[in-house]
Amino acid sequence: MEEQVEMVGRAFVDHYYNLFDKDRSSLATLYQPSSMLTFEGQKVQGGDDIIRKLVELPFEQCQHAISTIDSQPSSFAGGVLVFVSGSLQLLGEDHSLRFSQPEDRVN
Repeated sequence: MEEQVEMVGRAFVDHYYNLFDKDRSSLATLYQPSSMLTFEGQKVQGGDDIIRKLVELPFEQCQHAISTIDSQPSSFAGGVLVFVSGSLQLLGEDHSLRFSQPEDRVN
């Protein structure tokens, strides 16, 4: 089971950040009405509002470099809790930015 949880976590992270880097609006199907995003202290709830926030970020293109993916079974049946960390390179910037992001209920 541990290997399967790791595979699901890795597949989700690859899919999510590939979409984020190419077309953030296409992430809409990955969020539910109960989903919440906290970004620099601001809480945004619901798929539509989360996508609006992501699309309105002050950069158009970026590239994520994933450093760690920690996956474990979630308390939701069949779910996986994934914690991701890495760096984000913005187009035209010399230095990358560090990030970390948890994802819960990856089914």
